[in-house]
Amino acid sequence: MTTPGQERHRQWAPGDNAIVAAHLRRIYETGRRPFKPRRQTVAVEDVSFAVPRGTIFGLLGPNGAGKTTTIKMLSTLLIPSGGTATVGGFDVVRDEGQVRRQLGVVLGGDRGLYAKLSARENLRYFGALYGLTTATIARRIEEVLALVNLGDRADERTERFSRGMKQRLHLAKAILHDPPILILDEPTIGLDPASAVDLRRAVGALVPDHTVLLTTHDMHEADQLCREIAIVDRGLIVAQGTPAELKARVAGERRVIVSTARGLNGQATTLHDQLAALPGVRGVSHELTETGGSELTILCTDTTATLDETLAALRGRGAAVSGVRVVEPTLEDAFLAIAGRSFE
Repeated sequence: MTTPGQERHRQWAPGDNAIVAAHLRRIYETGRRPFKPRRQTVAVEDVSFAVPRGTIFGLLGPNGAGKTTTIKMLSTLLIPSGGTATVGGFDVVRDEGQVRRQLGVVLGGDRGLYAKLSARENLRYFGALYGLTTATIARRIEEVLALVNLGDRADERTERFSRGMKQRLHLAKAILHDPPILILDEPTIGLDPASAVDLRRAVGALVPDHTVLLTTHDMHEADQLCREIAIVDRGLIVAQGTPAELKARVAGERRVIVSTARGLNGQATTLHDQLAALPGVRGVSHELTETGGSELTILCTDTTATLDETLAALRGRGAAVSGVRVVEPTLEDAFLAIAGRSFE
C-alpha cells in the first residue's frame, strides 16, 4: 500500500480477476432430533460473479438475501455446499491458507479489538500476529492510521472510541499487512452520517492499489463507491452491471418537476400537449399548488433535453418559474423494477 504522493506498486493486467465465484451454494441443516428428518434452509442458491483487480465490487441486497453467507464462503469461514470460488487465484476449499494470506476482512460488529489497548497497541499486536517485522509494523501503523484519519487518536484506548472510529480501526487492522484483496461486510451499518462519510472516503482510497468486495444494503453507498454491482435476492443474483446500467432499466422513472409562482391562466392544456409531444416524454401531469402556483411533472427518458424544452415553453408563455427539480432513478428503483418489491 502507498501513501499520497507515492507511486503505486501494484499493477493489474486487464481482465485479471481477483475473485471468481461460480454457482456458489450454501445450505444449512437444522433439527437434530432422533428419527426426525433434518430441515434444510437455502441461504445461497446460485451465485456467480467475478471481481476485476483494482476495483470495488458491490454485493447489494436486503437483509437475509445471502450477502454475508457469500462472503463467509469466499473468506473460508464457511465451506460451500456447492459450486466453486477462487480468491487471488487460489481455491477457497483446497487452498484455504493461501486464500487467507491474500485477504483482509472486516465483518460487521464491534468484536475483534481490545478495549483496554490504544489504537496503536491494537495494531502493533495484530501486526505481530501477521508475522510482520518490528520496523514494518511501525511504518504500516502510521500509514494505515493516516488513511483512516485516526492519527491524532492513535494513543487513546479504543474503549473511548465511537462506533465510527472503531469501524475505521477495523479497516486499518484489515489492511495492516497490505493484503491485495479486501472483503468488507456492511462496514458502515449503524454509523451516523458523518462517520459513514469518513469510512467511505477511506474505502474509496484503497483502489486501484487493492481490490475490494463490499457488501451493503445502502444504495447510495454502492452507487458512490462501486464500479460494478450485483444485486442479490433470496440467494440469487437477480441483476448485475455498473450503477448506470442498472439504473437505466428504469429509465421511464426519470422526472422533471417545474413549479411556477402563478397558475398557467388557461394555458395548461396547450402546454400539456406541447410537452407530451416531445421525444422521450412518457407522460405529463399538472397540479395547482396551495400558494396559487402550478407544478408540472414530466416523465421522460432524457431529463436534460426535457428540462430545456419545458423552461423554453414556460418562458414563451410568460410564466415565472419558482422551482426546478430533476428526479433520476436510483438503485432502489432498479431493484424494485427487477424484483417487483421494495428493497427492505
